[in-house]
Amino acid sequence: MIWDQHEVWPREEIEKLQLARLKDTVARAYQKVPFYRETFDKLGIKPEDIKSLADLKKLPFTTKDDLRRYYPYGMFAVPMRQIVRVHSSSGTTGIPTVVGYTKRDLDTWTDLVARVITQAGVTADDIVQISFGYGMFTGGFGLHYGMERVGATVLPLSSGNTMRQLRTMRDFGVTALVSTPSYALHMAEVAEENGIDPKRDLKVRVGLFGGEGSSDWLREEIKKRWGMRPTDNYGLSEIMGPGVAGECEAACGMHIAEDHIIAEVIDPETGEQLPYGEEGELVLTAINKEALPVLRYRTKDLTTLDPAPCSCGRTTMRMARVLGRTDDMMVIRGVNVFPSQIEAALAEIPEVEPFYQLIVETKNYLDHLTVQVEVPERYFTGSFSELEALQCKIADKIHTILGLSVKVMLVEPKTLPRTAGKAKRVIDNRQVGRV
Repeated sequence: MIWDQHEVWPREEIEKLQLARLKDTVARAYQKVPFYRETFDKLGIKPEDIKSLADLKKLPFTTKDDLRRYYPYGMFAVPMRQIVRVHSSSGTTGIPTVVGYTKRDLDTWTDLVARVITQAGVTADDIVQISFGYGMFTGGFGLHYGMERVGATVLPLSSGNTMRQLRTMRDFGVTALVSTPSYALHMAEVAEENGIDPKRDLKVRVGLFGGEGSSDWLREEIKKRWGMRPTDNYGLSEIMGPGVAGECEAACGMHIAEDHIIAEVIDPETGEQLPYGEEGELVLTAINKEALPVLRYRTKDLTTLDPAPCSCGRTTMRMARVLGRTDDMMVIRGVNVFPSQIEAALAEIPEVEPFYQLIVETKNYLDHLTVQVEVPERYFTGSFSELEALQCKIADKIHTILGLSVKVMLVEPKTLPRTAGKAKRVIDNRQVGRV
């Protein structure tokens, strides 16, 4: 089912609309937002210099630090009396980024989320449980209003209290789940502990997952334990919230809402645009927002782009599921290490559980990486040699992929922390005690 006809427009028509909206957005950003006016003037750029989509690369990048510098309302292009909603990031790593919405922005946002929901195969016949947190985080509210626009029945549980989540699924006949993928896996774990078989006792047929990366390994575990079809969606508050892109039932990438957003992939080191299919940092430009026009926002997410039409009939560009983040990269004894590489190694070892954590420490002036990974209980009731052999197998696999020796620590099931939000995969203790 197609929610919006822009999803099936010919590419030349999509690009024509993008250019018209880009010109309007650039002009408005220059006129209304001091940051853009100052930056344009410093670079010698005028709005009329944007004559084609190829001129996009002339525009400056926008970063999270830029938004923080103008905290809270300095990036808004409309007066506060026109702002009807404000969201923000958590601010756990510093000053939060603040985003605002006009009435029209909220209507646009709701419609884009409805598009993502429809792409995933959810309809008015579904009963949907939202297990994202509500509040300043955009995920809960974004999916909530999108579901209502589609006509689905919404159960706004928010996050946490896992047994209540499971009881609600069973009692209310929930058919679709909105959460992070790691929380869905934790819910299945708790269900099994309490004698509930998600595949047999619950009716959830589709999951709409966001808020964190979702690897093939994680998706397969969710399929195995839930019997549901997992789908990914992508969003970030600086651009809109959820609704930027979503996976269709063909499961070959997430369709970007190109009538509202222009996507590029750049070399994260040089800032140069990369060709389609080449992995790099995703950069997004919001071309139809009133309150917060954002030009060339550096997401720090690594992905690839594919403009080819999809077998589902949609012609909008697809982005691959996020492959990692530029700020996730750790340098361990001169080797660049991404958590996604460790996960890829673990995915090839059937004996391990899909829960792991990476601990980085400095000892004797050298950085060391410890990989903690859960394994089934039987390894702790059998022989020590079996446990040692599995440790060596994991360490060898990681060394093959990274060329780096790591310490592997096998831990019992349910040892590593679970969360209803984003999973924390890396604990970096290298700054502790440093002068």
